[in-house]
Amino acid sequence: MTNSNDRLDRIEALQLQTQQIVDSNSRAIQALADRLAELALRQEEAQEERAELRQATIGIANLLSSLDSDRPTILRKLTSIENKVDRLLGRGDD
Repeated sequence: MTNSNDRLDRIEALQLQTQQIVDSNSRAIQALADRLAELALRQEEAQEERAELRQATIGIANLLSSLDSDRPTILRKLTSIENKVDRLLGRGDD
C-alpha cells in the first residue's frame, strides 16, 4: 500500500506542478496579448500623427508656393512705389 500511496502522492504533486505551469503560461500569454494590443494601439496613433504631420507639411508647402508665386507681383509693386517716391523726392536717374 505504501508504494501505491507514494505513487499517488507523486501523481498528485505532478498534477499540481502541471496546473501551476498551465496557470503561469496562461498569465504569460495574457500579458503578451495585452502588450500586443497596446503596441497595435500605439502604432495606430503614430500612423494618425504621421498623417496629420503630412497634411500640415503639405499645407505649409502650398502656402510657401503661393507666396513664391505672389513674389514677382509684390516686387513689381514695391519697385513701382520706390520709383514714384524717388520721383517725388527728385531723385530720378540723373
